[in-house]
Amino acid sequence: MKEWEVIFADQKGEPSSLVLHAEYCPSEEDAARAIRSQLFPVMDELDLNDFQDRTISPTARWLKEQSGVTITSIHEVP
Repeated sequence: MKEWEVIFADQKGEPSSLVLHAEYCPSEEDAARAIRSQLFPVMDELDLNDFQDRTISPTARWLKEQSGVTITSIHEVP
């Protein structure tokens, strides 16, 4: 498994990071789900399927619109 660092701006606009373990680079949606589970553990149980087929990356969209969290980059940790 490779390590991938997800860099994002948290609710205060401060840069934060999270390391994910995966064989391939995680998508923005996968990264958003990991961020949501870290920042909002109770909200992690939400089902955003209402947005399925209507929006790309519903979790990333929810994080940005409701919490001001924006993913800025995803890269492999050397």
